[in-house]
Amino acid sequence: MTATDRPDNAPGMFPGAPAMHDTEIELPRLRTADLIPLATGGLRTRRVRVLLSILGIAIGIAAIVAVLGITRSSQADLLARLDRLGTNLLTVVNGTNLSGQEVPLPATAAITIRRTGGVEAVGPTAELAGIGVYRSDKIPPQITGGLSVRAADASLMTTLGAGLSHGTYLNEATSRYPTTVLGHAAAQTLGITDLTGTPRVWLGGRWYTVIGILRPLELAPEIDRSALIGFSVAARDFAYNGRPSRIYVRSQTERTLEVFEVLARAANPKNPNEVAVSRPSDALTARLEVADATTTLFIGLGAVALLVAGIGIANVMVISVLERRSEIGLRRALGATRRHVAAQFIVESFLLGVAGGVVGVLLGAAITYGMALQRDWQVLIPPAALAAGLGTAMAVGVLSGIYPALRAASMPPTEALRTS
Repeated sequence: MTATDRPDNAPGMFPGAPAMHDTEIELPRLRTADLIPLATGGLRTRRVRVLLSILGIAIGIAAIVAVLGITRSSQADLLARLDRLGTNLLTVVNGTNLSGQEVPLPATAAITIRRTGGVEAVGPTAELAGIGVYRSDKIPPQITGGLSVRAADASLMTTLGAGLSHGTYLNEATSRYPTTVLGHAAAQTLGITDLTGTPRVWLGGRWYTVIGILRPLELAPEIDRSALIGFSVAARDFAYNGRPSRIYVRSQTERTLEVFEVLARAANPKNPNEVAVSRPSDALTARLEVADATTTLFIGLGAVALLVAGIGIANVMVISVLERRSEIGLRRALGATRRHVAAQFIVESFLLGVAGGVVGVLLGAAITYGMALQRDWQVLIPPAALAAGLGTAMAVGVLSGIYPALRAASMPPTEALRTS
């Protein structure tokens, strides 16, 4: 039989052999159900390296989640305090003239401020310079302990929204006698925790009976560290001249900025530039901005930690490829394609990223919870931070495994078997 005599369906010299165009070559397949055990098998044989790689990812993710969680919790606490304390408290204090000398407020400043539209309450005070607060008359006067004596009246409580932890506040009657109300910090410094035994303090060479102790005043720390006496007794005992040195103003909330702009002229119509006006709550608002800046810094440090962790995973996977040449060569010789080999190593790297992400998210949440519990904050962990942390860990795992996977896939089976 010549070549021309062979049937069309005969591929060669063997009768009955199937025609070439009737035969389909079936490519080897790798099921997902087989890929996962295959990838985890490589991880189980190198446990120390795997744990170190997971730890690297976990540290970076924990840093990001913890920073976002702690920042959100602290900001929520600051915002709650702002809402509670109010942003409508303003202060008017002595300013300076062009030569830099301090200029006292006019004696009529509190009266003219009360007549300003949008003002709800006014509490004038005057610091009595050179007068210290002591528990004993034997203490040298140069040792002040950071405490001061201020003259005030009943309007201060209303303006500041202050409360008493013990006793009563100054009123029209007690303001005329040697009685004093201590700020919270002042009472702690003097060691007076309550009014048991009718405690007294030594003010400017005279004994004053303590009739009350204020609760902490976050927006007025100078009051917190003062002993308050009435204007009448201040004029009698210490020659107070009637000029206030600091006036607290509570405005209508919606008109706070409007009042802020006119307070200087209201306090001193002739020389408004010699009056200093401020809003105490701006300090808390500034802390929110500082928290945002700090968050960005620490997230950047977390990103650096993730980058280092990703390089660590890539290094571990490259070493794994070199150590498993015989396995790669054998799998290729048995029919595994380059795509199968690459998929195995990418899945291994991906699983490292997932494990590190899960551990990091849990660790970051635990750190946030512990910090919030210690500071009495509401625990707030943004769901976006958890999702972003886990997603970033997965992405780092996959990206770190691309180069080792390509290197393993490009390895010829004969060379891998020969060098193993």
